[in-house]
Amino acid sequence: MQSDSPHRHRRSIRLPGYDYSQPGVYFITICTHNREFLFGDIAAGTMRLNDAGRMVRQWYAELETKFPSVQCDEFVCMPNHVHFIVVNVGINVGGLFNGLKP
Repeated sequence: MQSDSPHRHRRSIRLPGYDYSQPGVYFITICTHNREFLFGDIAAGTMRLNDAGRMVRQWYAELETKFPSVQCDEFVCMPNHVHFIVVNVGINVGGLFNGLKP
């Protein structure tokens, strides 16, 4: 199943020139290719994760163990995208945020 979102071509809200490797709280959204429903479905207003959705949730929870500079906060998985908040606490991030440019 595929979403027909009217927001498909929104402009970037990244701050021009901002160094996203610096310490801070970051809200991140990642969408599936072609907005395909890969992570589960919604039934009666409740998100039901499939195996792929559960895997994404599990790996999000593992970020803190792989990257000591990252603290995981909220996480929401939808059928075709995930939202999450991570905190870069300001120690060496081991390349996780390096190279991200607006």
